[in-house]
Parts: sequence; C-alpha cells; structure tokens
Amino acid sequence: MKDENELIFNCPVEAALDVMGGKWKPVILWHLSQREHRFGELRRAIPRVSEKVLIEQLRQLEKSGVVARDVKETVPPTVTYSLTEYGQTLKQAITSLSEWGLHHAEQTGARILVVEGE
Repeated sequence: MKDENELIFNCPVEAALDVMGGKWKPVILWHLSQREHRFGELRRAIPRVSEKVLIEQLRQLEKSGVVARDVKETVPPTVTYSLTEYGQTLKQAITSLSEWGLHHAEQTGARILVVEGE
C-alpha cells in the first residue's frame, strides 16, 4: 500500500524543482548564496516580486530546509535570512545557472544590473 505522504518524482530534476522551482525561489537562493540578507534588503534586491510572494517563497524555502530565518530580539526585531548548511549544497547549481544566465544575456544583448560575488 502506498503512503499518501510519500513523495514520488519521475526524475532528479523534478525533485530539485520541488524545492527550488518557480519564478522567484532561484532568484532568492542566488541572493542568499552571496550573503545573508534582511527581509527589506531582499525586497529591494528583487523589486518585481510582491511582498506577499516573497514571504511565501521564503517560508517554503525555510520549510524545505534550505533557508534559515534568524530573529534577533531587538527593538524592532531584526530578521535575517541565510542558506542553511543543506542550502549551501545548492550553491554549485545556482552558480552554474548564474553563469549560463550571464552567457545568455550576452547572446541576447540583455543587461544584468547587479552581479554580486564576482
């Protein structure tokens, strides 16, 4: 009998996309692969994402165990997001995707406004 909670993927890419798929998760992961960020910094770094969607995506990444949310009890509270140790294992994939994106931008004549970590 099949467990209803059992995740079944048809290929490894599907398993990876279950965690980091969607329009904004790879972008969030790229920014967090550069350094930890406060929520407002992420919001400014990704201006086309709505606050609601950013919060949802961060919660999903946190639930997947790749992003950590750290709340410091200051006034007002300081919340920072960073990659977990498990999330650090995505850095190679994010770097490869970033390099391909730079190449693609060159090929199409597109501009990339911010390139951190170089």
